[in-house]
Amino acid sequence: MNEAFKQAKIAFEEGEVPVGAVVVSKNKVIARAYNQTEKLNDVTAHAEILAITAATNYLGGKYLNECRLYVTLEPCPMCAGALYWAQLGELYLGAKDPKRGYRQCNTHMLHPKTKVTEGLLEKESEQLLLDFFQGLRKKSL
Repeated sequence: MNEAFKQAKIAFEEGEVPVGAVVVSKNKVIARAYNQTEKLNDVTAHAEILAITAATNYLGGKYLNECRLYVTLEPCPMCAGALYWAQLGELYLGAKDPKRGYRQCNTHMLHPKTKVTEGLLEKESEQLLLDFFQGLRKKSL
């Protein structure tokens, strides 16, 4: 989760919503990503989507059933849907997203075999997000 948090800090420094994601396979990091919606001018360029793409390219296949994804914020419904289709093996979450997280619309959006663990670096991830959005509000005043 520390590696995912480092990715979130890069997003923060680049003015992106600070979310980071890391995919691990056989105890090796095979993909790192952070939100890049502004940089790429692409609403789908969430950390999870970019990490899925990088990981499947690395593995040469579309399934991540033997992989772990560490992400600093609960995935949105779009990302949860992508994780479902990738058949992710394990998901490790930092901060909860009570407004836009996948669990707000459906708690069963992930693949039934995906194991979920939450609360890793939760406070640090929440604080980074709070700092980011407080900074945006100050700029708009």
